[in-house]
Amino acid sequence: MTENLADLTATDLLAHYRDGSLSPVEVTEAVLARVESLEPKLCALYALDPTAAREAARESEHRWLRNDPAGPLDGVPITIKENIATRGTPVPQGTAATELIPATEDAPAAARLRAAGAVIFSKTTMPEYGMLSSGVSTFHHLSRNPWDTTRTPGGSSAGAAAAAAAGYGPIHIGTDIGGSIRLPAGWCGVVGLKPTHGRVAVGNPYPGRAIGPLARTAADAALALTIMTGPDRRDPTSLPHISDTFTEPGPIEGTRIGLLLDAGLGLPVAPEVTAAVSAAAALLEKAGAIVEPIAPIITREMLDGLDRFWRVRSAYDINALPEERRAKVLPEILRWVSTATDLTAFDVFHGHNQMAAMATAVNAAFASYDFLISPVAPITAFPAELAYPTDDPLKPFEHIAFTVPYNMSTHPAATVNCGWSSDGLPIGLQIAAPRFEDMATLRLATTIDSLQRDHRDWPTG
Repeated sequence: MTENLADLTATDLLAHYRDGSLSPVEVTEAVLARVESLEPKLCALYALDPTAAREAARESEHRWLRNDPAGPLDGVPITIKENIATRGTPVPQGTAATELIPATEDAPAAARLRAAGAVIFSKTTMPEYGMLSSGVSTFHHLSRNPWDTTRTPGGSSAGAAAAAAAGYGPIHIGTDIGGSIRLPAGWCGVVGLKPTHGRVAVGNPYPGRAIGPLARTAADAALALTIMTGPDRRDPTSLPHISDTFTEPGPIEGTRIGLLLDAGLGLPVAPEVTAAVSAAAALLEKAGAIVEPIAPIITREMLDGLDRFWRVRSAYDINALPEERRAKVLPEILRWVSTATDLTAFDVFHGHNQMAAMATAVNAAFASYDFLISPVAPITAFPAELAYPTDDPLKPFEHIAFTVPYNMSTHPAATVNCGWSSDGLPIGLQIAAPRFEDMATLRLATTIDSLQRDHRDWPTG
């Protein structure tokens, strides 16, 4: 086998484990070697534990030799974002202001992955409190994009996206409350899925917050989603298990697709982004889909209202910290929340209501379509050192107008690479579908990927 074992998909690894042609020990060693080679440049990982990984891989090898795997991910190396609790590891939330107290139990998603036999060899980095679409953090080293280390991998699932693109194993788990899976997935050229809200139980549920996979293939993302789904007592918003499965996509003739190229607000869409998404839409149309342009879904009032509500929520949390810990919070975050006291109760209540307003707007947009597609972000990956693409803490959400509506409406949304900028950076396309149609987004992602001609080697050197 000439291909580096770190680059094999989860579905390929499982096939090799079944026929005995590969061992989880060999694969884990290949992944750890890849990490040793690239991690000094990428800084994607937190709490890397090679000793525990090797022990878990040996245990998995023994199970496969007995033809008695623990579950559908036995022996597959994965990472989990640091804000998804794993027992024994602190959850710093990307900030030096957090007390480092080891988690007492696995969060629901981590517990299900561990029970399925996954080799959880590391956590991945995130920015300050998960409130940035970059890798900037006062706790972690600055995470960087494998395609160009001067650029950000995105955030807040920064390390997860960088790890997926760099081949730190096939499956990586992130979180998303406004685009935090999809933005870094798009900027790193991988598949990312924000599932239907509640499909994956969250240990600390909050409106819009979701847990989902990042991977190089839609099939691997689907495999991870299938394992993580189902209710959990710790999340009252979690849904019953949904039994839909991922299958190879069939013909898309007659599929109705709404094409959103202009969000109507925020940063202007770069011409290269518009061109790449338009070209993908044209390929879908040529394959038989009915593709129609649609008007912007959300308004300035909706995005600004959400910004006001979130900054008051964050100000409340930060102001509750002791002074010595509050002083450690990233200055850009402190600047953002400093304006919270200028808002009235009416401003905050109105901002809270914009979540429902976005949901209503998205539901209306789906009235005539099976899918909605758009850019993931209006720009390609920005400089790694910037906390925000605007470089302005008071304008932090000008790049999330394509992604955040589906958090508020709870619809599933996935990303897939659809092209490249002139300087070789990935351009992501977002696919949204009606609630519970998570697998449909991944099937369409596979279709779009199969229609693309410009597939490039992964940045593993």
